Amino acid sequence: MPTRKTAKKSSASHSKKTYATKSGKRSTTPPSKRWSSKVKTDSTKPAPGLFKKSAKTIAEGLDKKSVSPEGTGQAMRMLSFYENRAGKNLPAERKRTLEHAKDILREKEDKSSGKRSKRSTHKRHSKKAA
Repeated sequence: MPTRKTAKKSSASHSKKTYATKSGKRSTTPPSKRWSSKVKTDSTKPAPGLFKKSAKTIAEGLDKKSVSPEGTGQAMRMLSFYENRAGKNLPAERKRTLEHAKDILREKEDKSSGKRSKRSTHKRHSKKAA
């Protein structure tokens, strides 16, 4: 009967250390090295659960002076940050809702400044061509 050779595992073959994330998945990047940990903001925090509501409610909640003291632009940045932070874990339906909230904020900003955005102009031209 032939003898089996057993391979020794070297210390280099061990997997990397992993860290827990809020989504329950594991990450090889420690929390202190993640890009979102370096984001500093002067804004106040939006109401808990705000991003899980309708687009209109999200836009109104973020556009308040108590949440976005710098105005609509700051509300847009918070919305983009939330969307980027969620990444691949954000369902398509939720992403559409957040995009609609951004459109509402853009409309409010355009009304307050008296200008039309390039985006809304582009939509009008595409409708005429169709």
